[in-house]
Amino acid sequence: MTVWYDGACPLCRREIALMRRLDRRRVIHFIDAAEPGTACPLDRADILSRFHVREGERLLSGAAAFAAMWRAIPVLRPLGILAGWRPMTPLFEAGYRIFLRLRPRLQRLLR
Repeated sequence: MTVWYDGACPLCRREIALMRRLDRRRVIHFIDAAEPGTACPLDRADILSRFHVREGERLLSGAAAFAAMWRAIPVLRPLGILAGWRPMTPLFEAGYRIFLRLRPRLQRLLR
């Protein structure tokens, strides 16, 4: 599994630091998409605008990407299964979209 994240975002850096600690099996490859020269599967602006994960051959974004990452971490697996359950997916995606609107304000609080 590969995760692209925004290393220029203090909120994202904190979250990825937590995910790295929880990923004790080291099954996730974390890539800072804000680093110049980093290879990205999409346009860099698109990768930085939403959370992206490659799980096998599938490139996921938003809440689906979080669900995949959570499923790969044993302690978060139940949350990942819940977030990936078809009736719950729209609710998690709606929550993620709300978070995206709040993200700039949250970033300013952490700087």
